[in-house]
Formats: sequence, C-alpha cells, structure tokens
Amino acid sequence: MTVVVKIGGARAVNPAGALADVAALEADCVVVHGGSTAVDDTLEAMGEEPEYVETPDGVVGRFTDEATMDVFKMSLPGLVNTDLVTGLQEVGVDAVGLSGVDGGLLTGPRKSAVRVIENGKRKIRRGDHSGSIDAVNADLLETLLATGYTPVVSPPMLADDGVAVNTDADRAAAAIAGALGARLVVLTDVEGVYADPDDPATRIDAVETPADYETLKTAAEGFMTRKVMAATEALEAGASEVIIASANAETPITGALDGDGTHVYPEAVQ
Repeated sequence: MTVVVKIGGARAVNPAGALADVAALEADCVVVHGGSTAVDDTLEAMGEEPEYVETPDGVVGRFTDEATMDVFKMSLPGLVNTDLVTGLQEVGVDAVGLSGVDGGLLTGPRKSAVRVIENGKRKIRRGDHSGSIDAVNADLLETLLATGYTPVVSPPMLADDGVAVNTDADRAAAAIAGALGARLVVLTDVEGVYADPDDPATRIDAVETPADYETLKTAAEGFMTRKVMAATEALEAGASEVIIASANAETPITGALDGDGTHVYPEAVQ
C-alpha cells in the first residue's frame, strides 16, 4: 500500500522527524508539502503583507495575486522543495522534487475570482491566481515509485489555460492519495482534530460513521477546516484512509499509521 505524506508548512512544524521516518517506511511513499511560512517570510522581506481570506464556508486560505504568485513559485518548488529533497537524500532516500506543473502532474480549472467574507459581508475578489485540481498524472508518480524514487511534490498546479497557479497543498495531497488509492497522513502542528479545539485531551481518534463525521466537521476550526475538507476529498476519490497527526512526534508517520492522530475512514463520508 502506498502512503502519501503531507508535511505542513506552518512555522511550528519541524520536518526532520518525518524525513527520517520516510526512510524507515516499508512502503512506497509520496511526500507532498506546503510552505505558507516560507511564502509569508519572503513577502515580508520584500515589504509586502501576506493576505488571507475567509470563504463563505469558513475556510481560510491565501489570496494569491500576481506578485504573490511569483513569490510562491520561488518559495515552494524552489526553497522548500529543495530543502526537503536534500534532507531525504541525507537519510538515504532517493527523492525527486516535482511541482504540480511538472509532467502535468496536477491540473484543473483556474479560479480568477473567489467569494470571500469581509467585514461580515460576502464579496467577490478578482485577480486571484489559484485553481482546483481535477486530474492527477498518477502514471508519472507510479513510474518514479516503481524505479525506487520517492516523489516530493509541491504546488503550484497547471491551470487549464496553461498558467501555473496556486493550489492548496492539503487538497493536492488529497488528490494524489485518491488517484493512487493510498493511505494519506496529514502532518500538522497538533496531534489530530480536537472536539474542543483548545484541549488536546479531546482528540477525536476514529471517524467511522456519518455521525462521527458530523462531529468532526463541527469540531474543525480555522486551518483545520481545510484539512477535514481535504480528508473528505481524498476518501471520496479513492484513498483508503486519512490520518491527521502531529509532525513533531518522534516517529510521526509510523506513529500515525500505528494509531496516533485522528483516523478518518471511507465509510464515514459515504
């Protein structure tokens, strides 16, 4: 069974344990990563303010104008991807860095405008450079895996108008896991989804029924809302299981596969 591991890009996430754990896995692995911190740091160094918006569904995401898109391309497939590939090579993993543009790996329609909530009102923001993935070149990933390589994938994706655009890394990982029928491990800066977002003792361990799933959706807030959405998309697309767990555990991937974190199963979203 292939494992897709999404390594979060938040400042509180240390990827070192996950990279060492990839080397210990006895399964094919695809690594997907974000890089929100790297993008924000670069923007701030340039004197620009990162901009995040909230959709009417309560999902918080980046608004990516043309200038931000240029920084995005420099930071993710450049800096962050190269650092992760280097780290994997250091622990003996033959890693290959890819963006969603390479080989048409991640493709779909572009969203030039997004609906947002500003000051309690619904508005349409134009000039966004983002897209929604509707196809994954699974053959490319399977070819690399079959020849002993570990793909390390980052946004951007390739839009249907031939332009590189931003896409959410959690949802990119979900699309890849669905296309490969894989187990998806989403590593973040908390130990799973908490029924009370402020209390780690209330972690939801298993989501096996539609009722459990409703509880999960109710509990998710802020950026966790996007991870639950990605879990849903992954399972609906064919992933066998989604686990949301801490990237900062000693063995974050094997620990998650062995029971740590919040486990979401296909039966819950059917």
